[in-house]
Amino acid sequence: MIHDQANYERDAADVHEPLLSEKGTAIVDVRESSPLPDELTREELTLPNPEEPAVARHYTRLSQMNWAIDSGPYPLGSCTMKYNPKFTEDVAADPNAAVHPDRSERSVQGTLELQYRLQEFLAEIGGMDAVTLQPPAGAAGELTGILIARAYHAHHGNDRSEVVIPASAHGTNFATAAMAGYDVVELPSGDDGRVDVGALEAAVGDDTAALMLTNPNTVGLFERDITEIAEIVHDAGGLLYYDGANLNALLGRGRPGDMGFDVMHYNVHKTFATPHGGGGPGAGPVGVVEELAPYLPTPRVRDTNGEKGYETFEPEHTIGKVHGFQGNWLVLIKAYAYIARLGDEGLADAAAKAVLNANYLAEQIDLDVPYGPFHHEFAATAGDRDAADVAKRMLDFGVHPPDDEVAGDGARGDVDRADGDRGAVVARRPRGSVQPRVRRQRRGARDRAEPHRRGPDRPGGRRAEPPALVAGARRGVSRRSAPRPITRRRRRGRLLAVASRPVADGRVAS
Repeated sequence: MIHDQANYERDAADVHEPLLSEKGTAIVDVRESSPLPDELTREELTLPNPEEPAVARHYTRLSQMNWAIDSGPYPLGSCTMKYNPKFTEDVAADPNAAVHPDRSERSVQGTLELQYRLQEFLAEIGGMDAVTLQPPAGAAGELTGILIARAYHAHHGNDRSEVVIPASAHGTNFATAAMAGYDVVELPSGDDGRVDVGALEAAVGDDTAALMLTNPNTVGLFERDITEIAEIVHDAGGLLYYDGANLNALLGRGRPGDMGFDVMHYNVHKTFATPHGGGGPGAGPVGVVEELAPYLPTPRVRDTNGEKGYETFEPEHTIGKVHGFQGNWLVLIKAYAYIARLGDEGLADAAAKAVLNANYLAEQIDLDVPYGPFHHEFAATAGDRDAADVAKRMLDFGVHPPDDEVAGDGARGDVDRADGDRGAVVARRPRGSVQPRVRRQRRGARDRAEPHRRGPDRPGGRRAEPPALVAGARRGVSRRSAPRPITRRRRRGRLLAVASRPVADGRVAS
């Protein structure tokens, strides 16, 4: 797709698609048809009234101004937009799915059965014992999981004030822990890009409520020491939280519960092909081990084994509600349909293709890619180029770039080889080497439309910024050879610094 095809020539100038009212109007008399009192009624309205072809072309052009998953790949690291199968839209559009949440349980047994089955599907996939469907987004599921951990500790009289989070974690992890009232202890990475086990041992203690971890991590590496990590956290009395952002790499091949995780959230838009919320309806189910099931949000759905069919119930020590009823059900039903269609074999195949795509693209792309092999995604550096310029250059060629922190991603099983090859070729083109497929524009108009093209010697231009690291981790990856001890600064709800030096006896200077 040509990135600016929604522009067209009018009066020898490049302009964007005009409003419908600029294409034709009609005056409508509303005095006789209005049910409102005369003092509140205008005599006439001027409404857009273009001809039908103009309307069709107008909305087609507007759609072409937006990049969409139906237009091409949408690589955003672990947040990559997955293709949304059209059959799931048909399932969600079934009138039988659109039931009012206040209807009696007896009259919505089919809906409750699907909710129960989805709980069971997700529990089996994650190796969990119980699942809630209620959280309305991945970040909301993340907060729900930490609130469950907080309730568990409070119920058992554990005074825990800290959550340990690797430096390479998603930014939402830090925000979630702070919102839940915990102090954040940031954990440096080892030389291999994974959790530094020595630093973890120094970080955990009697104040540790949980360790939040993504596996594979945000630079695409599987945490090979995950069982040892789980033992360290559990021995300190903490819980192990799984961020489900990179679950794609594990489907049908590994389960967080089997690795020692106690609580996890599922990003159904990342793993099970539901639309990304983007501020609209989303879903972020949460799974827990048996010990944490009593703290799940209310209500949950259970099977009464024929006595009453399916019914909702309130867990014994529930944290309450995090959303109305069972969450955004029409989003969840799409996830159910996707899982049911693929089955065990299909889910395992999706994971294999996600890993294959990441490693294939990492080999093809002409950027410095540290570490490897990868699972699901990888990080890269733009070298002596500004990462933002690389991203904008990709847009010039109709290829949606990763964000300026993730240079490559293979998280999807729905990207074909041609798409991956094209993205790799475009990413390694130096600025100005090949002209993109755009219509000829006057220089001034082009500068206004694409300010990133301006050089420092051109009016309104800007000098190139220093080279930027393009990485999957918001806070980078430590490459220090020795474990770094952890400093805890007592600021409730604030991110804590981790750089510190040991004192003579090996204790951490605070």
